Amino acid sequence: MNAIEQAVHFLDEAEEALLHDMRLLRRAERIRAVARAKADPDAGLTTGQKIADTVASTMGSWRFIIIQSVLLAAWIVLNVTAFVEKWDLYPFILLNLALSFQAAYAAPFIMMSQNRQQDIDRKAAESDYKINIKAELEIELLHQKIDQLRESEVLNLSKAVAELTHLLHETKDELAALRNARGA
Repeated sequence: MNAIEQAVHFLDEAEEALLHDMRLLRRAERIRAVARAKADPDAGLTTGQKIADTVASTMGSWRFIIIQSVLLAAWIVLNVTAFVEKWDLYPFILLNLALSFQAAYAAPFIMMSQNRQQDIDRKAAESDYKINIKAELEIELLHQKIDQLRESEVLNLSKAVAELTHLLHETKDELAALRNARGA
């Protein structure tokens, strides 16, 4: 091996060691993140974030919609039929006020939860991007190694063809010399 081949060989070993270390580090980071998420999914959340998530998940459920629909229907039926003393006459102003109040408080909670989820999604996208970049670098390294192997194989084949051609010419010359010796 000449000095250039030794330097390339040393560089390849160093690159492989670096990639191996990066893979191990990435795998360890994933394992720690999964373990933290499984241990306590609400770890690191403030009380406000926990409340916002609870309100958003409650108000976004079929159970909430069904219960609210039943309560609204009961409110309207009780006020229209006058089964109980009418406390909210037909335009149902009190009901509208209660629903507006509910919407006014629910919207900020839901938006806080969505913003937090958006931050989580953004961080996941950044992580995916970094992993894709690392994978792209590894693929590029593999392409370089394959190209290097192809070049060395072509060089070896060229040398073999040159040697065979040389041997063929020598054999031709020897055959010609033998023919001349026999003919003379």
